[in-house]
Amino acid sequence: MNYFHSYKEHYRSLIRLGIPIVIGQIGIVVVGLADNIMIGQFDTLHLAAASFVNSAFNIPILFGLGFSYGLTPLIGQYFGRRDKFHVGQLLRNSLLVNFCIGLLLTLIMGVVWLNIDQLGQPEELLPLIRPYFSLQLASLVFVMLFNSFKQFADGITDTRTPMYIMLSANVLNIAGNYILIYGKFGLPALGIVGAGISTLAARIVMLAAFAILFYRSVRYRRYLAGYKKSRYNLPDILSLNKMGWMVGIQMGLETALFGLTGIMIGWLGSIALAAHQIMIAISTLGFMIYYGIGAAISVRISHFFGQGDLVNVRRPTAAGFHLILVLALTASVLFLSSQNFIGYLFTTSPEVTHLVSTLIIILVAYQFGDALQITYANSLRGIGDVVSMAVISFVGYLLIALPVCYLCGFILKGGITGIWIGYPVGLTLTGALLCIRYYRRTRNGAPLR
Repeated sequence: MNYFHSYKEHYRSLIRLGIPIVIGQIGIVVVGLADNIMIGQFDTLHLAAASFVNSAFNIPILFGLGFSYGLTPLIGQYFGRRDKFHVGQLLRNSLLVNFCIGLLLTLIMGVVWLNIDQLGQPEELLPLIRPYFSLQLASLVFVMLFNSFKQFADGITDTRTPMYIMLSANVLNIAGNYILIYGKFGLPALGIVGAGISTLAARIVMLAAFAILFYRSVRYRRYLAGYKKSRYNLPDILSLNKMGWMVGIQMGLETALFGLTGIMIGWLGSIALAAHQIMIAISTLGFMIYYGIGAAISVRISHFFGQGDLVNVRRPTAAGFHLILVLALTASVLFLSSQNFIGYLFTTSPEVTHLVSTLIIILVAYQFGDALQITYANSLRGIGDVVSMAVISFVGYLLIALPVCYLCGFILKGGITGIWIGYPVGLTLTGALLCIRYYRRTRNGAPLR
């Protein structure tokens, strides 16, 4: 008990910072779940098409989120030094950098859209995939610009404002889904296209709301002065790119594992693809909640690092891992208790729901690995050790997990179950390597330069 008592202060701080982030993340997950439930109830083919597109866009969206996460420790360090002018300056430069990254991601995914028929997806899904893909494509720049504002707010410990904005936008998204997917209030039933329109509108509203608040809120006045009076400058742009690319690559590689295996699963047919989409929607619930605490860990560590309090750099990591483990155990119990009926929330297809109930076991198997890698990836991010984080993720996800997925799924003929076996292998191995790297970097209580 004395061991856990020593982390009491850090538990409180992480919960205080993390809960608004977690609620905001849950809001995103709820919208994703609502999208999939509404689309799945409309038509199984629409659900399968949404699965492919969402799997493909998870890679650039989470890469973009990871890139934006690079802003948080930089903001946190200057916030710890009470340098509010430089915080505003960093936000200004972040918006420019994120805008350019958003355009780059749009260009890359545009090339994918032009070659969509070359990816081996079922022919009957292509007329549904193309318009939904276009709508997701149009939203990437808005997502990246919103990420800058969100990570700025998180870095100054204002985690409540992004939460309120995201929850409000999510309500708008769900309402839009209901109206546009099913054709309410005299509008035509648009199915998957309606979901895409609603998502695009919600993302535009999120960005507009945060921009207005930043310019008009008293809370941000001192940071606004730094934003307005500063200029775009190369040192800040280079720092943002150094942190952002590595963090983005780390998150993008994890997402790429799920995205590339989603393409593999498309080779198995619409039933397997629909089941995969449902499972990804369910698994994202755990991932986003854990990442809320992980983001709080990074903020706390960056503050101590910025203050030069190297003794306390390690403690938020241990406290955060305890909290995430509790969440992972809770999630595992919920997943197992709903194993036999959760699929019916998304679809009436017995074939799809049977696959979902089988994959739940594998989902539970990688919750510990997910908790491990999220904790220590964010801890390394907090001390700015982002290159090793990206290298470890490349090894764990692409060099090991992806071949295991293909081997078990196709060579050993395990199908979708075999493909999913690669997930706990990749996540647990990556988490263990990140843990080893972090404790080597922080031995004796101080990050090594």
